[in-house]
Amino acid sequence: MSEHDNSWISIADVMSALMMIFMFIAVAFLYQIISQKQIYRVQLNQALHEEFNKDLPDWKAMITEDNIIRFDSPFEVGSDVVPDGFKKILDDFFPRYIKVLTLSEFKKEIEEIRVEGHTSNGWGSADEKYSYLYNMELSQKRTSNVLSYCYSLEDGSVYQNIKWLQSNLRAIGMSFSNLLYKDSAKTMQDGDRSRRVEFKVVTKEHFE
Repeated sequence: MSEHDNSWISIADVMSALMMIFMFIAVAFLYQIISQKQIYRVQLNQALHEEFNKDLPDWKAMITEDNIIRFDSPFEVGSDVVPDGFKKILDDFFPRYIKVLTLSEFKKEIEEIRVEGHTSNGWGSADEKYSYLYNMELSQKRTSNVLSYCYSLEDGSVYQNIKWLQSNLRAIGMSFSNLLYKDSAKTMQDGDRSRRVEFKVVTKEHFE
């Protein structure tokens, strides 16, 4: 074997070693990001529970492990008018929700706050294709009306963060694209639970 061949093998070995080092660094960095997100999710979940646990039964609401606050739909069938009873809930809920989310340990990592409207697939046209569109329009109007009401509140935490809300608050109609079911096999739709309004936090892809 020539001296040239020996040099080529040495360079190849060095490159392989460097690739392994970079791979380990990348894996360690990815693990750190995942761990930070998990810690963030748990801490936010605890903060939301501490703030709202006592109110959830009266509001017919729940907090999921993914920090979604889910309200049983307050709307009349086929209506997009926010009922007075739900407005009273929003009067209490939304300012406190923003107060939690704008705490220093949470605010900087938030990409969006989504108000999502969900329907069952049991209203509208008998044709599922058009029923989806009818329900999409309905769910979008509902969430837009909920967002508009929340945005109009003059509570201090809302008013003080109005610019931030303008940049981050979104209303999204989901139609029946994310149904809830009575069974784990997802064969029996739970129409009552599928009709709902959700407040959802979307975090940044890369944590600071």
